[in-house]
Amino acid sequence: MITGGTGFIGRHLINALGENVIEVHRGQPSGSIHNNIVKVESITGKTDYKSEYFNEVDCVIHLAAIAHSSSDEMHSVNCEGAAKLAKAAAVNGVRRFIFISSIGVNGACNSEPFKSSDAVKPEPMYAMSKYNAEIELKKIAEQSAIEVVIIRPPLVYGKHATGNFAKLIKLANSNLPLPLGAIHNKRSFVAVDNLVSLIKTCISHPKAANKTFLVSDDDIVSTSEFLLKLIKANNKATKLIPLPVGLLIFLSKIVGKQDQVTKFTNSLTVDIEYTKSTLNWVPPLSLDEGVRRCFK
Repeated sequence: MITGGTGFIGRHLINALGENVIEVHRGQPSGSIHNNIVKVESITGKTDYKSEYFNEVDCVIHLAAIAHSSSDEMHSVNCEGAAKLAKAAAVNGVRRFIFISSIGVNGACNSEPFKSSDAVKPEPMYAMSKYNAEIELKKIAEQSAIEVVIIRPPLVYGKHATGNFAKLIKLANSNLPLPLGAIHNKRSFVAVDNLVSLIKTCISHPKAANKTFLVSDDDIVSTSEFLLKLIKANNKATKLIPLPVGLLIFLSKIVGKQDQVTKFTNSLTVDIEYTKSTLNWVPPLSLDEGVRRCFK
């Protein structure tokens, strides 16, 4: 069973899993590859789930979430909604619940790669709502037979991705000189196909039960390097001008874009050695191949 199947990650995951999937959402999805649909009015702490929804369901993968909303609404959907679904799954004998969280639970930036064992520092409110959901899900796992698996990805990229990656694509496609050539930070990204690969592994791997995993590509690059890869893969002629980061941030304050520029210039890296060693898993795609698939 999958929530958020009409979203960017959800579409890729459903295509990878095939027809043996039940989708939970608020309406008929366009282009669905099967007819196993559970319709609900919303996915919040007030949602009612019928027992028959979980007939023959072995694993629930919870992708549905909202961002850029009020803290109350994010808590209702991202935290209470996840907990309500997990409780219903546990009561109805589902073996495993996979929750897609966020690397923001660890923090917004770092100087050393985040590990799953690190103390958390959820930023911003979206990440806080995800962390609160993690806490509730762990309680449910302790009080029932259901196994909870938590996955925290950084920025997920791929064809038809939205959010911050869509902004990077727009910049890369501008064909205008951009003052982003001197950003020498360190960033971890994850190709959607690599994330899907890890989710598929966690559906049945015995060592995944009640664990928290970080996920990313094996490559670490700067924002400037990542942009150059996007430009090259899409055969664009966009030029990156090496404007000093301090001056870039100063100018961004003047035009009211400081938050966006700070996200692009900060470092945020992920250590996935625990994920690899525990699950005997490696990201199947290199960053270059992941970028190439964005335009394939």
